[in-house]
Amino acid sequence: MKHRFLIMVLTLVSTLVFSQTDKRLKGIDKQFNSVLESTKAAGFAVAIVEGDKIIYAKGFGYADYENKVPANANTLFAIGSSSKAFTSALLGLLREDEKLSFDDSPRKYIPELEFYNNDMNNQIIIKDLMRHSTGLPRHDGSWYFFQNHNKDSLVARIKYQEPFTGVRQQWYYNNFGFLVQGVITEKITGKSWEENIEDEFFKPLGMDRSKTTIEGMKTSSNAAFGYTLDADRNIEKMDYYDIAGMSPAGSINSSVNDMSKWLMTWINDGKYKDQQIIPEDYLKEAMSSQMVVAAGLPSKELPDAQFANYGYGWFLHSYKGHYMVEHGGNIDGFSASVAFYPSDKLGIVVLANQNGSAVPRLIRNIAADHMLKANRTDWAKKHKEDTEKALKAAEEAGDDTELSNVKNTKPSHIKLDYTGAYENKGYGKFDIVIKNDSLFTVREDEMLYLNHFHYDTFEMLDYAEGKADTTQIGNSIKITFSANDAGDIDYGRIAIEPTLDAIPFKRTPNTIDVDAKTLEQYVGKYDLRGTEVKTYIKDENVLYVFIPGQPEYELVPTATHKFNLKVADGYKVEFTEKDGKIDQLKFVQPNGIFVAKRKSDD
Repeated sequence: MKHRFLIMVLTLVSTLVFSQTDKRLKGIDKQFNSVLESTKAAGFAVAIVEGDKIIYAKGFGYADYENKVPANANTLFAIGSSSKAFTSALLGLLREDEKLSFDDSPRKYIPELEFYNNDMNNQIIIKDLMRHSTGLPRHDGSWYFFQNHNKDSLVARIKYQEPFTGVRQQWYYNNFGFLVQGVITEKITGKSWEENIEDEFFKPLGMDRSKTTIEGMKTSSNAAFGYTLDADRNIEKMDYYDIAGMSPAGSINSSVNDMSKWLMTWINDGKYKDQQIIPEDYLKEAMSSQMVVAAGLPSKELPDAQFANYGYGWFLHSYKGHYMVEHGGNIDGFSASVAFYPSDKLGIVVLANQNGSAVPRLIRNIAADHMLKANRTDWAKKHKEDTEKALKAAEEAGDDTELSNVKNTKPSHIKLDYTGAYENKGYGKFDIVIKNDSLFTVREDEMLYLNHFHYDTFEMLDYAEGKADTTQIGNSIKITFSANDAGDIDYGRIAIEPTLDAIPFKRTPNTIDVDAKTLEQYVGKYDLRGTEVKTYIKDENVLYVFIPGQPEYELVPTATHKFNLKVADGYKVEFTEKDGKIDQLKFVQPNGIFVAKRKSDD
C-alpha cells in the first residue's frame, strides 16, 4: 500500500513538473480553470504529447461531483466515438496480413449482411464503411433506443434501413458502418471485437486501465460518473449508457494517460517504443482525405481553415495553418476529443464527464494555441460570451414561445385502440399499454408517457417515480398514428431520422387468451347472402372461418367476441350475442361490413 501511494505521489509530482517547466504552457492552468467555470462542467482531464513524451497530464474538477472526488490523469472516462479509429485500425492490421482488401464487399465476410437495395448490396465496399460513404443516414435511433447486445442481430437491421442518397454520393456519419467493421474482424479472427482491441492495442501499448465495456468501467476504481446540465444549468448526474452490441462504434473507456500512448503511436509512424503497432502505410492512408465532409471554409473564428474531410475513423481539418487529425466522442454524460497534428508531432486528448460538452474542443484549442505558438484565441472568454448571449436570447424568446400544436383537438380513437405491439425491422419493437387511464410506451424496463399533442400525434415524455417529465412538452420525440381503411390504428410513425420521413412502426393488436371451451360457442354454420360460411376449431385451440372459394382463415382473438384475420390486415370478424347465444358473424372489411346470420343447429 505504501509503495502504491508513493507511485501515485511521484506521478502527480511529475505531472506538475511537466506543466511548470515547459515555457509554452505558462498560464495554461488558469485558462483551463476558466473553461471549467464557464461551462459548469463537473470535470475533465487533459494530456499533451510531443514526440514520444507526455509533457502535460492533469485533471480538473471532479470525477465524482457529489462526493467531490477529483479527476486526474488516470481517471476513466467514456471516449464514445473516439473509439472508431481503433476499430478501423484493426482492419488495417488485417489488410497488412493480406486477410482482406478495403475494396472487398463486406458481404464477402458477413454473408448474412444485406442492405436496403441491390445497388447497395452490389456497390458498397469496406472502404465505404470506414469513411461514411454508404449513402445511409445515421439511423441512430435503431441502436440508441433499441439496445441489443448481439452484434449479429444489429447487423440484421441494416437490411431495413433506408438510404437517403446513393453510394459514395455524399459523406454522412453512420455508426452502423463501424459495427460492420467490428463484425468483420470477428469473422476473420474468430475473436470478439473487444478481445481484438485488447490484444492488438491495449496490451502492447500498456493501456492497462482502458476497458471496452461499460461493465469494465463500473467495476474499475477511479472511474468518472457522467453529468449534464439541467434546465436551470445545475449539474445533474446521468446514468451510464451501455452501448451494448454497437461497441465497435464507441464503447471504449479510457484515461488521458492511456490515450496518450495511442496518440504517440499515431505521431510516430505507427510505432510505440520501437514496436510497430499500426502498419505505417495504413496509418498514412487513414489520416489522408478519403471523403469530403464539408466545404471547411475560413471563418472569422478560424481564418486559416482550409478543408473539412474524413479519413478512416478520423476527421481532418486545418487549425491555424496546421494539419489536424481529430475525432470527438459523445455518449450519455461524457464528451471527448482525441487529436494530433502530425507535422508538429503533437497530440492532445481531452476527456470530460459532461454531456454534449464544448469542453474537449475548447481545451484542445487552448492547448494547441500554446504548443503551436499560434496567435492565441481566448477560447474560454469567447465561449462564456457566446453562452451568455444564447441564454439571454432564450430568456427573451421564452415569454413568446408557445406550442406549435393545433389547439382543442382530440385523438380519433379511444385509448384502447392505440394499444398493441409496434415494430420496425430496421429498428426494433415496443408496446403501447394503458396504465392508470393513460397511454405509455414500454420496452423492457423503460416506460415513456404519451402526452396528447394534437389530433393523432402524441409526445413521448420521460417517466420516472410515477411522474412524467412535463418540462419536455413541446421538445420531445413525437409519434403520429395512422389508420387503415377499416379504421384500425395500423402504424405509429416516429421522426427520429432527420433525413427521412418518419420511421413507420407497424402495429399488431394485442391478443387475448381464449380457451377451447369458450371458442366452442362460435363454432357453427352461418348464412352470408345465400353462401354457407363455416367456423370450426383446429389445432386444439385455434378458431378458423371458411368461405367457399377462399382459403380458410385463422382468427386471432383480440377482445370479447372480436377476432382479426391473421393473414389480412384491416380485416376483422365480430360475433354478436342475443339471449346468451351467438346469433351473428360480422365480416368487418375496408369495403364494408357483411353480416352472416347463424343457421339452426338442426
